[in-house]
Amino acid sequence: MLNYRVIVDLVEENSKILDLGCGSGALFKMLTDEKKVKGVGVEIDENCVIEALEKGLSVIQGDLDEGLKQFPDKSFDYAILNQTLQSTNNPEFVIEEMLRVAKQSIVSFPNFAYWKVRFYLFFKGKMPKSKQLPYEWYNTPNIHLLTVNDFFEFCKKRDIKIEKSIYLTRRKKRSGFLIKTITNFFSEEVIFIIKK
Repeated sequence: MLNYRVIVDLVEENSKILDLGCGSGALFKMLTDEKKVKGVGVEIDENCVIEALEKGLSVIQGDLDEGLKQFPDKSFDYAILNQTLQSTNNPEFVIEEMLRVAKQSIVSFPNFAYWKVRFYLFFKGKMPKSKQLPYEWYNTPNIHLLTVNDFFEFCKKRDIKIEKSIYLTRRKKRSGFLIKTITNFFSEEVIFIIKK
């Protein structure tokens, strides 16, 4: 996955990471193999935890919405929340906790204002489906739909500094004046590095 590659490139070698909502550990494993990171994954799904442990990763079962009280302040170089923010019950609390336990946080999510999503909704009158959003409205894990602009506003209101933003479209990293000017329309997925 392209977003895995981008995140791996953002993380410095030998860092200490916390991979939140790590699933079966695919990204965590890439980081371990390529960047020699040390750290912990947190995942709610028991089967995914077992798969990650079988890969030799240090993973605990936990619910991000209950917080990260087991981890002291600034105990990680990076907290990573990849494609999970929109499926948490309390995204504000999850981000606060990430920023507390890590020096920097990497957050990625699908942009629900992407032009194809808008057109799908406008022309079909139904909730959009795509490779990025393959679920039906009734079984989607995405409970907090957000856009690039929503996230910028969220960070501004809370004095969260956005160190870097990366925009992905059609599985390509996008840049240039047009993309930066109207990111909310042209970005299918976004990756932010944030810190307090």
